[in-house]
Amino acid sequence: MQPAAMKHCFYNESVGFFYNNSRKELTTYWRTKDVLVVALGLTVSLIVLLTNLLVIAAIIINRRFHYPIYYLLGNLAAADLFAGIAYMFLMFHTGPRTAELSLKTWFIRQSLLDTSLTASVVNLLAIAVERHQTVLTMQLHSKMSNQRVMILIFCIWATALLLGLIPSYGWHCLCALEECSSMAPLYSRSYLTFWAISNLLVFLLMAVVYAHIFIYVKRKMGRMSAHTSFHPRYRETVVGLVKTVTIILGAFLICWTPGQVVLLLDGLGCKSCNVLAVEKYVLLLAEINSLINAIVYSYRDNEMRSTFRRILCSICYRNPKYTPTAVKPNGADRGSLSLNGHFTVDSSI
Repeated sequence: MQPAAMKHCFYNESVGFFYNNSRKELTTYWRTKDVLVVALGLTVSLIVLLTNLLVIAAIIINRRFHYPIYYLLGNLAAADLFAGIAYMFLMFHTGPRTAELSLKTWFIRQSLLDTSLTASVVNLLAIAVERHQTVLTMQLHSKMSNQRVMILIFCIWATALLLGLIPSYGWHCLCALEECSSMAPLYSRSYLTFWAISNLLVFLLMAVVYAHIFIYVKRKMGRMSAHTSFHPRYRETVVGLVKTVTIILGAFLICWTPGQVVLLLDGLGCKSCNVLAVEKYVLLLAEINSLINAIVYSYRDNEMRSTFRRILCSICYRNPKYTPTAVKPNGADRGSLSLNGHFTVDSSI
């Protein structure tokens, strides 16, 4: 005789069974809006892949970027690259194809998205802490060793992978249909609540860290600018660093916060909130963030922009029809002299 508390699990049911349970629409044919969403999603994903590959290549080949902050920014680009892959996988397994997915494939689809988001969030937090440490000690680059940076990057991805796989290995609703969410019909609402609140708290923490950095820099620069021995280029470089990573953080908050709020509302079981109506839009907005970061790199950093040109031109050189034009060096593309006279990056990210 089975215990009364024994739960019945639905591991052998189809994806459609859980969508019907959550009352989420599951189409069996391609509609115009489905085609448009997939076409736009694949286009954005392809651009995200190419731009972030360019950022990673630039950091690898340019020795002036071989510092902890750039390794972390390169890892952020890797997370964005992974997000592009995850979103592209989603586009190939959405619309009418969703009903054909096995439960395992559906969980893989969602885990890829969750892992990429976690990697971005944890990486941004690591960047915020690194900038806080260097700015408060008035250093341009952290003294963290390469070995420690690699260990930190490994921990970032281990954390992302762990949190991304939690629903697949137990925190789902396959054994409790009444707990299934609307946006992710195989996920438990309690997991979505935990996920959204955790990310929103991390967002708040990063905002506090950068607010403290800005207040500190403003006061410190005000006091130090009165001294003639204080090199103005050093101040510009430090402020440039803070501004760029803050722009990256701001773009991340704008792109990801709506999605987290929608997930939280779904997790809390809001009946009057039509979360499914905005689901695809907030997800696409989140994916666009992976493109914004690469644009910020090229816009804010002259050395990065110059490296991009060298990489792209080296590809063009292989085309016999391409005739390179001479590019005159200018102040915007050159580095600046540090206090000891050595060449440094003009404006670091």
